Amino acid sequence: MLLYCSSQFQVSSRERLQYFNPEYPVNPVKKSLFKKTELLQKLKKQTDNIFVVGTDTGVGKTVLSLLLMQFFYATGCIPFYIKPIQTGCSDPYDKDSDAGFIYKHVSQLTKEDPADSIVYCFREPKAPYFASRNEGEHIDVRTIQNALDKKSRIYSPVIIEAAGGLLVPVNENTLMIDLVKMTGAKPIIAARAGLGTINHTLLTIEALHKRDIQPAGIVFIDAGEKPALQDMISENIEAVESYSNIKVAGVINRIKDFSNPEKQCYPTIERIYGKI
Repeated sequence: MLLYCSSQFQVSSRERLQYFNPEYPVNPVKKSLFKKTELLQKLKKQTDNIFVVGTDTGVGKTVLSLLLMQFFYATGCIPFYIKPIQTGCSDPYDKDSDAGFIYKHVSQLTKEDPADSIVYCFREPKAPYFASRNEGEHIDVRTIQNALDKKSRIYSPVIIEAAGGLLVPVNENTLMIDLVKMTGAKPIIAARAGLGTINHTLLTIEALHKRDIQPAGIVFIDAGEKPALQDMISENIEAVESYSNIKVAGVINRIKDFSNPEKQCYPTIERIYGKI
């Protein structure tokens, strides 16, 4: 297990004194970090934090997180991506690291460290509770909340990506949906566009509503090599909207270049968050 809780942008009262008093001895690296923190706080636009949840594992949460990061950067915000619990990779630089994927394809992050976006990392591709238990570790949700609080003081929005579906166990007492509730972030649902999505999407919405959580929106993702039939997608949208009273914002099709996605990807996100 690897624990990543960066304190890179914390600024102490001593460092503040060093920054404002040129005669006070100062570490130039810390002074640079303080300047960066101060600048980010002045520039950031206030936007509710976002929790990207999925109807299942492998539905496209990371791709949706990537589009959200690119969208908010393009609209003048200073977002931050965080994957509180990463399973199925050895470290943040592994080829299967979701944070590594985000940092590779967001131009503003290519020179930054993806380890800053992961709180817990486990090798086995399992539910977080079992992946952590098999390594003799315990996932402390307070550690996750503290990491989110630190980032929220600097960045907006903080885009949080879930691990698996909503009822995946985080530890012996906590499900992923409890983590969503704890953070207060507004969930956006990533769902498959094709067969089976009606049941999975409605169950996800029902679980959120039982905990008095209202999702910001639903995004269908059609990322398979063989696209879903258009009439099936239309029927899936009709059913989900009719039984949930929540609009499906749109469909994200297979993306060829993640660093430069097709422009038609972004109107789907604009329907949820508008043009900031």
